[in-house]
Amino acid sequence: METQLINALSAHGPWVMLVFYLLWRDLQKEAATREALTKNTQVLTEMTTLVRERLGRG
Repeated sequence: METQLINALSAHGPWVMLVFYLLWRDLQKEAATREALTKNTQVLTEMTTLVRERLGRG
């Protein structure tokens, strides 16, 4: 694995590093988005529960 990575870096130079960096950044952004959506879902669920408890079922 390391030999292939070194060969790719020596043959293609900074382009390989740029692609890996961009993929890594995209993965970070996706993880941050998922975390935010999960937190928003939890907040909305809690708010819905509170509204239902205060208004009652009927």
